[in-house]
Amino acid sequence: MNDFHNADLDRERFRFRLVIAVLVVLILFGALIGRFTWLQFIQHEVYRTRADDNRITLIPIVPNRGVIQDRNGVVMAHNYSAFTLEITPSQTNDLETTIDALAEVIDIQPKDRKRFKRLLDEAKNFESVPIRTRLSDDEVAKFTAQRYRFPGVEVKARLFRQYPLNKVASHVTGYIGRITDRDLTWIEEEGQQANYKGTDHVGKTGLEQHYEFELHGETGYEEVEIDAGGRAVRSLKRIPPVSGNNLQLTLDTRLQEITEQAFGDRKGALVAIEPATGGILAMVSTPTYDPNLFVDGITSENWKELNEHPDRPMINRTINGAYPPGSTFKPFMALAALEMGKRTPQQAISDPGFYNFGNHTFRDDKKGGHGSVDMYKSIVQSCDTYYYMLANDMGIGNIAKFMGSLGLGQRTGVDLGKDDSGESKGVLPSPEWKKQRFKKPEQQKWYAGETISIGIGQGYNAYTPIQLAQATAVVANNGVMFRPHLVKEIINAKTGEKRPIEPQPIRDLKLKQQNIDVIRRAMVGVNKEGTGARAFAGAPYVAAGKTGTAQVYSLKGAEYKAHAIKKELRDHALFIAFAPADKPTIALAVLVENGGFGAQSAAPIARMVLDYYLLGKLPEGAAREDAAAVEVEGDEQ
Repeated sequence: MNDFHNADLDRERFRFRLVIAVLVVLILFGALIGRFTWLQFIQHEVYRTRADDNRITLIPIVPNRGVIQDRNGVVMAHNYSAFTLEITPSQTNDLETTIDALAEVIDIQPKDRKRFKRLLDEAKNFESVPIRTRLSDDEVAKFTAQRYRFPGVEVKARLFRQYPLNKVASHVTGYIGRITDRDLTWIEEEGQQANYKGTDHVGKTGLEQHYEFELHGETGYEEVEIDAGGRAVRSLKRIPPVSGNNLQLTLDTRLQEITEQAFGDRKGALVAIEPATGGILAMVSTPTYDPNLFVDGITSENWKELNEHPDRPMINRTINGAYPPGSTFKPFMALAALEMGKRTPQQAISDPGFYNFGNHTFRDDKKGGHGSVDMYKSIVQSCDTYYYMLANDMGIGNIAKFMGSLGLGQRTGVDLGKDDSGESKGVLPSPEWKKQRFKKPEQQKWYAGETISIGIGQGYNAYTPIQLAQATAVVANNGVMFRPHLVKEIINAKTGEKRPIEPQPIRDLKLKQQNIDVIRRAMVGVNKEGTGARAFAGAPYVAAGKTGTAQVYSLKGAEYKAHAIKKELRDHALFIAFAPADKPTIALAVLVENGGFGAQSAAPIARMVLDYYLLGKLPEGAAREDAAAVEVEGDEQ
């Protein structure tokens, strides 16, 4: 057998196999070394970051929301510290048992449990979640005495939003509420999602919403080391938050309060503007509401009461309510006629008390007519026939063009809400508007008779109170238009640096001064000898104004009798004014829904507002309706 066995060959085979094995081992070892080198040196930072992510977490620190204050420094929205009862889930064995035991010490309602569960789903395991907010001192004392029974439960101080003026200027200030999916979409679209980590609330309406990203501030962060169970071990680093900027307004809250008081329990709106800047001095929509109801989540009962109330207190009538202007439209019509050369101040008509056009008779407010009527008398006595004829002579195209230049039928861009989409455009009627408004061809045609009603502020005319106030301010400011705005300056909470909101003229209408003077003199005459004379009797200042009464529904030739008509179908009362007439510092528009005649309901409110603003005169209660004014005014009946 040994003759067939080659020892040399076997040794060669063994050596070959050994070399192969050594090479394989060396290759594998080299690969291992290479892998270690790759992980240790090349990928060091990557895996270090991953390890830190498993060991370290970032807890956002919500910044202090900015303060809102009026032009005199009166605080309208701020934050206050209150105690909350909070549970850290990672430190609690049985949540339900813990909450049930807490309820024996502290009053915990079903709504509190519901909110806690919602917040728990959104929170991390090591974060504390509030089960009760705004604890009283007695409740804090009760819990402190029993704290040993509740591991993972503690009392913390948190900041809450508060509106100290309650219902005053609530439509201006707006309110904050819990962030919804819609809010998150908006925040992401603005590229602010990283800054809202840990933030629960966001501005929902008004200034709170429009200036959300100014008021919010910059979120801070705390680096926390956690163990394998997700429990916080220690704090490693803290980046403090930056408080939100503060807003100082053009608004005068005392004037605002007096104006709201003047309305009493009547529905309506008032906007007062500083003509030379566009700064809003008062912006009232009544009825109003308490924004504090929304801060911690409004109850279903309160929401139902507000949302289903027949007077609709949640609607901001100043920017969302569109109404026929009635006879407040006439000074603008007269100014347009002067600018276009359609009338001279001295040119007069004979008013028989009606105007026949086609097969329809358009009646004047005064039976038998006003006799010979020039431009001054047409405004002072509010002669409808004069403006029926003027509207026909001007044509709808010229009317629409001029009224559009005054800002009627256009969003003003006032700094309220998310953007200007929340502001109503109103209706500036024109053939083009009618084609877009209606679908049927027979409805799209503009009829000449429709122009006649437009001339007295009726027909398709519908404008917001802020648009009427802006147009009035343009006349008061000799044709220069400013954008109505509420914020005067933005104040850096950290440095105190003030960033003014410079008033910028939107346009200069280049109106002829002699034409403005004609209109101004006539509007002064309204309050001296015309439809506003009763309301402004004895005023130590000279105010220019114009009353208006707008029909809610057509009388179809019947006589208007307020007592025989349902309240919600009664005429709207309007009044526009600016004062002092020679150098105006305030221009305003007043609307009283279903208030009857402008001289009856709206003018007394305007008088009360002007008395305080110009004289510092404090009123006693609400403005009284002047029933006798019905006898001297009868617009558009």
